[in-house]
Amino acid sequence: MQTAALVLGIVSLVIAIGGGAAGMGWIGSICGILAIIFGAIGMKEGGQQRKTAKTGLILGIIALCWGLIVTIACLTCIGVGAGFADSLGFFD
Repeated sequence: MQTAALVLGIVSLVIAIGGGAAGMGWIGSICGILAIIFGAIGMKEGGQQRKTAKTGLILGIIALCWGLIVTIACLTCIGVGAGFADSLGFFD
């Protein structure tokens, strides 16, 4: 579980940051949620890989927040652009 949390945390952060501009920040958020879940389970298990689980948990939280912020920003941009186009009469 600890290694899965770390891998998902890294993947989610890369997707959330890199894919955020392409409107795919939500995929990073989903991977971030999984990293948080696996990280929490790995932290409960303890052992020598506790730091690995903690790192995956932190990366998952960062990716989830970043993915949500970017997704909301993209949706806001689309809404503002559509409102601007409507005010210019493109949809008449």
